[in-house]
This record gives sequence, structure tokens and C-alpha cells, in this order.
Amino acid sequence: MKIFVAGGAGFIGSNFIRYILKKHKNARILNYDKLTYSGNLDNLKDIIKDKRYDFVKGDIADKKRLEKTIKDFRPDYIINFAAETHVDRSIHVGAKEFIDTNIVGVFNFLELAKANPKIKKYLQVSTDEVYGSLNLNSKNKFREDTAFAPNVPYAATKAGGDMLCRAYYRTFKTPVVITHCSNNYGHYQYPEKLIPFLILRMLENKKLPIYGDGKNVRDWIYVLDHCEALRLCLLKGRLGEVYNIGADNEINNLQIADLILKYFNRGKEWIEFVFDRPGHDRRYAINDSKIKKELGWKPRYNFKKAFPETIKWYLDNKKWVDDVRRKTGVFNPHIELWKGHKNIKNRK
Repeated sequence: MKIFVAGGAGFIGSNFIRYILKKHKNARILNYDKLTYSGNLDNLKDIIKDKRYDFVKGDIADKKRLEKTIKDFRPDYIINFAAETHVDRSIHVGAKEFIDTNIVGVFNFLELAKANPKIKKYLQVSTDEVYGSLNLNSKNKFREDTAFAPNVPYAATKAGGDMLCRAYYRTFKTPVVITHCSNNYGHYQYPEKLIPFLILRMLENKKLPIYGDGKNVRDWIYVLDHCEALRLCLLKGRLGEVYNIGADNEINNLQIADLILKYFNRGKEWIEFVFDRPGHDRRYAINDSKIKKELGWKPRYNFKKAFPETIKWYLDNKKWVDDVRRKTGVFNPHIELWKGHKNIKNRK
């Protein structure tokens, strides 16, 4: 079983590669990654000598190189983690890089999958952010048939790639499956994301900046639960279908900050509220009944146990953190870049 993994040097991609190699002794994986600021081969140091694993540096927006690499490897499956993902960057830096990777790159994969009968399935790894925002007091959850309503450039480009996938299946019967997952946490996450960012702020004895009132809700899922869901979608998911993946674990940003403060024995005075970012979705919640019913998936990791273990991992792997910092500099400069940014006094 040969799997072409795009973006395998990132957070979810590297965890997926390790997970598949452990689960499937007959698996052979080619990791194709551009190695942008958040791509890090150190995430895979422990498997670098595994003969079932190879790496090629490349950009999925470069169709000629992508086509040659796929032709040489001759994969049975393609799974695409390669994406520009940080919402703040899509606002500050601009959407061009997001369009190139999240739309043009997906288009290239679809063209190649359409023309190559050996490819059994192309799995488009996407996000619940394409659905937009739910009311904070609502009991509604995103379903696979929820209409797309992206509110930021990042989500819009992911929605664009997903719509191309739908169109290619409907028009050409290109073997596509799409997944929409909620927010992930776990080992090897680049520290621009909320949880590792706040953990490292604590290690630096800095306050925890929280956008707006901190009541934005996300459904937090442990990365290895996501990996198992993706494995099942890749091997058993029905072509042309969409599968939502969540953990039924809705927690707001302020609660996440409080849990981190509690771990470090710090008080609420270590929180500072800052101006909210534009287009900040209020609540995400996933209805994942379809994947549970069809593929028999369910989350196995308990947040109360996995979350403190995640914090401990960053404390135990300071060399990884320091190496990433040396390569990339400030982890999340965007929070300081909002025009007119200033601290807001603590809110109730």
C-alpha cells in the first residue's frame, strides 16, 4: 500500500505518517512537503531511517514537479495535508499564498488523479471553518450538508478547494473523499496555534493574550483521534462523500487559557484581553454521526487526560521548541499587528 502524503512535515501530517507506519506494516509513504515556516522534518526524526518512508521537497502548486513525483512513486492513495492554515496570516500577509496552496494545489492533485487510474483515492483534508460560524447559544452543529459560509480568507480558500473536489467527482468521477475536522491539539503543533502558543507564553513568563471576550468556542480533538478517522476515510470512505470529524468537546478560548494557568499554578491576572481579530467565528460544533455510523469511528482520547499530557510534551521537548524558534523567529507576531492594538482591561 503506497500512500503519497502532501504536507507530511506539518503537525497533523507528521502524526498521520507515524500513525500509519505503526498501524500498517505493508505501508510505504512518500512525504512531499514544501517546508514552509511551519513544516519541520524534526517532527519525523524518529522514523527517518524507516525504509518504508521517503521524503521529497516540493510545492503542490508546482504541477510539473508534483506530476513527476507522483509518476515516479505510483501511489495507491493520496492524502493532502498541505495547506496554508493560520487565519491571522491570511488576514495580515494576504491571501495569495493561501490561494496558491489551498486552491491551485488542490486543482493540480485533481487533474493528476483524474488522469491516473492507478490512484484509488484522493483524500482532501479540510476544516470545519468552511461552514462559517454558529450562534453561541445555539444547539446546532455543522452537518456534512451545511452550506459553506467562510468568513476569513483562509476558510474561503479551503472552501474553494473543497468545492473543486466536489465538482471533479460529480463531473469526472475523480475518486475523491473530503473531510472536515474540528480544532486539533497534540504533539508537534507549530506554536502559532492557540494551545502551544499559550503554553510557551507561560514558559516565557508572559501574559496570555486572548482575543475579544475569549468566549469563542471550538470543538477540540486530539490529533491521533483525527489520524484514525483519516485512516478510515482513506481506506473505507465512500467516493464522493464528505465526512465531518469532531470530538463533541466544546470549550471556549478563555477556558483553555484557564486550564493552562491552572497547570502552571498561575492566576487569572496572567490573562490579557486584546482587540478581537476581524471575521472571528464565534462557535464551531461538529455533528460526526455519519463517520461513526458508516466507518465505525469514535474518539478514544479523553481531553482531561490528553490535554495535560500535551502541555507536558512541550515542557519535555524544549529542544524542539528552541529549534523551531531559531528557524522561524516569533511564533505568532500577528496578535501584535492589529491596527490600534492595545490591551483591554479584563472583562467579566
